[in-house]
Amino acid sequence: MQLTNIKVPAEQVSFLQAVRQGLGQQQGLFFPTSWPKLDIDSLLSMSLVERSSVILQALIGDELSASDISNMVANAFTFPAPLVEVTADVGCLELFHGPTLAFKDFGGRFMAQALAKAQAGKKTTIVTATSGDTGAAVAHAFYQQAGVQVVILFPKGKISPLQEKLFTTLGENIKTLAVAGDFDQCQALVKQVFDHKALVDKLSINSANSINISRLLAQVCYYFEAMAQVPAAQRDQVVFAVPSGNFGNLTAGLIAKALGLPIKRMVAATNANDTVPRYWRSGEWQPKTTVATLSNAMDVAAPNNWPRVEALLAQGVISRDDIEAVMVDEDDTVIGVRQLSQQGYLSEPHAAVAYKALKRSLLPGEYGIFLGTAHPAKFKEQVENILGTPIALPDVLARCAAEQGLSIDIPADFNVLQQELLKLEQV
Repeated sequence: MQLTNIKVPAEQVSFLQAVRQGLGQQQGLFFPTSWPKLDIDSLLSMSLVERSSVILQALIGDELSASDISNMVANAFTFPAPLVEVTADVGCLELFHGPTLAFKDFGGRFMAQALAKAQAGKKTTIVTATSGDTGAAVAHAFYQQAGVQVVILFPKGKISPLQEKLFTTLGENIKTLAVAGDFDQCQALVKQVFDHKALVDKLSINSANSINISRLLAQVCYYFEAMAQVPAAQRDQVVFAVPSGNFGNLTAGLIAKALGLPIKRMVAATNANDTVPRYWRSGEWQPKTTVATLSNAMDVAAPNNWPRVEALLAQGVISRDDIEAVMVDEDDTVIGVRQLSQQGYLSEPHAAVAYKALKRSLLPGEYGIFLGTAHPAKFKEQVENILGTPIALPDVLARCAAEQGLSIDIPADFNVLQQELLKLEQV
C-alpha cells in the first residue's frame, strides 16, 4: 500500500511506516491515491471478521500477510455492530458494544494491533487528543501494552464525567492531561508536538487520533457490516447519517463508497460547530470559536480529517452529490433524543444529531441508517435531564465511576506539555 502525504505529495510511505509516523511533513495526512474495487456481493455474505480481513488486505496490500491481517482483525473486532430497527425506514448502527462503549473501539483496537507490527518491539509514545471517546478507546487498547506509553490530552470540564473516568482512572502506562481549553486547542498542542522533531525522535512519538491511517481504515469495515444487515432489495437506497466532529467517521464511509459499497448518500451531521455545513454552502472555510454543546465529542471547529474528504473529491471517486452537510442545533438535539425514546429507542445526543439530520434528508423509498457512536449511559446526566427518567449504568461504567481520576491539570501551553512528556524518559 502506497500512501501519499496530502500536503507534501513527494513524501510517500508504506502502511506500516505511516502507522509508525502518524503525521507526515508539514502535519500532512497520509492517504491512498487509488482504491481497489471489491466484490461487494461476496463480501456482504461473509461474517464481520472474515469480511473485514478481506477489505483490509485489499487496502494494505502484501506488506502484511493474509494470516497477519486476519489475526489482527480477530483480536480487534471481538464485539458486534448490530443494525437495530427504529422505524420501518430507519435503523441505528450500534457501534458501542466494545470495551469502552463507543465506536472508537474499532479503530483504537485495530491500531494497537497495527502498531505492534510496525514497532516490532521498539518503545513508542502515543500522544493524542480527545473530545470524548477517543481517549478511552486508545487508553484501553494500549493499557499495559509493553513498550508503549500513552499521553491523552482532553479539554477540562468539557467531556462527560463518565467519558473522563473511563480513561483517567487507569494509570500505569496511561498518562492523562486535563487542558484548560477546548478540543481544538488540545489538537493544536498535539500538532505542535509533531512539529518538534527532536522531541518526536527522543520519545518515538506517534498519534492515535483518526489522523492515523490504521484507525481510519478499520472504521471502513463497519459500513460494510451495516449494509450486510440491510435486505438486498434495499441496498441501493441506503443513506447514512454520521455524527461528525473530526470527520474521520464520515471519511471512512466515503472510502467504503469508493471501494464500491452502494451507499446512495452520506449525511454529515454536525452540532453548532458547523464549519463544514457553512463551507458546503458558501465555499469558504471559516472555522469559528468552538462552542460547547450537548454532543460534546463533536465540539470541533477545525476538523482534521477534512483534507481527506477533499482528496477523495479531487480523485473523482466521490462527488459533491454524495455528501449532504446538515447542522442540528441544541433544541433539535433534545427533540431527537425524546423522539427516539417515544419510538422505544434509548439514545444520546450525538446519535440524536445524526437522527435529526437524517430525517431532514431522507426521501420516500430510501432507507436511513444513523450511527450510534456511544452508549447512552456515557451521557447519563444529559439523557436523564432530557427524558426525566433514570438510566442504569453498564458494569464497565459502574466500576470506573467510583474510581479516582488521575489526570494532571495543565494550561494550553506547549512548553508545559513538553515538560510533562519529557518526564516519560524517566519511566
